[in-house]
Formats: sequence, C-alpha cells, structure tokens
Amino acid sequence: MEGLHVTNAAPISGAGGYFAPRGSQPPKAGAFAPRKTGGKQEIAAVSSSSGFRKLYDRGDFPMAVNHDAKGNKINWKVDIEKLDYHHYLPLFFSGLCETEEPYAFLARQGIHDLLDKGGNKILPVVPQLIIPIKKALNTRNAHVITTTLKVLQHLVESADMVGEALVPYYRQILPIFNLFKNKNVNLGDGIYYSQQKRENIGDLIQETLEKFELTGGEDAFINIKYMVPTYESVLSRV
Repeated sequence: MEGLHVTNAAPISGAGGYFAPRGSQPPKAGAFAPRKTGGKQEIAAVSSSSGFRKLYDRGDFPMAVNHDAKGNKINWKVDIEKLDYHHYLPLFFSGLCETEEPYAFLARQGIHDLLDKGGNKILPVVPQLIIPIKKALNTRNAHVITTTLKVLQHLVESADMVGEALVPYYRQILPIFNLFKNKNVNLGDGIYYSQQKRENIGDLIQETLEKFELTGGEDAFINIKYMVPTYESVLSRV
C-alpha cells in the first residue's frame, strides 16, 4: 500500500511470519545461570533446602570447627569409623548445596573425611547419594559444581566397586557435565589462576569423566559417551 512505512516500534505478524523490531536481540537462554529452587532466591534456597545447616546448628553432627594457624579443620567428637554411614554420608552430601561458611566447609571437609575412612561402608550408600549430587549440580552455581566434581572424584576412588555402582546413575548426573564441559568460567589470567586452584569447571569435568571411565568397568565409556558425546576415551590416549 502506498505511503505505508514499517518502523521498528512494533513487530509485524502476518502470513510471512513474525518480524522482530529492528535492532532487537533474542533473550538469553540462561543455560549457565544459577538456578532458583522452589521459587525462592538461589542463596536462600540453597542454604535452607538441604537441611544441613539446621542440623548442624542444632548440634546433630558429632563435630566442630577447629581453627588453627594452618587453617580450619573438623574436630570429630567420635571415631569416624563408628559412624552410621547410611545416616550421615547422605546428610553431608546434601550440604554440597551450601554456599555460606562455615557450612560449606563443614559439608565439604566432612565428606572427604568420611570417604577417607569409610572403606566398605561407602558402596551400600551410593544410591542415597544420587539425589543430593544431582541437586548440587543442578544449582549451576560454579563454586558448588567445582566442589561437587572434586567430591565425585574422591567418591569413585574411595572404595572398590563404587565407580561401577555409579554407572546406572550417569543419566541423572551427567547432563550438567555435558552442558559445562567446554565452559571456562574465567578469562585471560583468570583461567591460569583457576587451573592452579583446580577451579576450572571444564578441566574438572574432563578429569572427573576420566576417573569415571577408569573406575566404572567395561560399561562406563559407552554410557559416558551417550550422555557426553564429545568425550573421548582416556584409554585410547594411553
């Protein structure tokens, strides 16, 4: 029609499809953004949803933080070997979502202490650990993910058959691996610094997948490859 001018003030919808305003950009998908849980802001949800903080504040854990010149460490009030792993190990794993101190430190260090001393008590508890592992990874919080990846590496090497026991659960825990596998969370000098501290998500994911393959038995690689198509067998590079 003569005299008709299309401006960038409004989109045009018609037989030819939808035309966005000139100069506009599609919204960001937000795939890497930290997630909200239960409709609350991330920090509040992460801190409260695990229950770890409430249990610690109530004195349900037989431990306390010991401050010394070398840094913080956990002072256990009982022999770790005597703890009920079916009860305590899942509770500590639920604390992986914690982002505030001292709760994040207590959960992280508590897990490593339990894995160091657990021996044959660890394998039967693996199915109870999957939900808190998945929940921690799905926060998409960079610090929570790197902490969880280090814990997973320790877990599969903590006792015989644990790596194989995780294989059936790859479909629940590896989607976030695939999403973040090629993501460097820092730029420039920050990448080098994060590598020195083992906080680069992409590198940690690669390390973790390699440990999964090496400890997961004959079915590990094909199941990893199904969930993370770009992963190449570490055994083929040996």
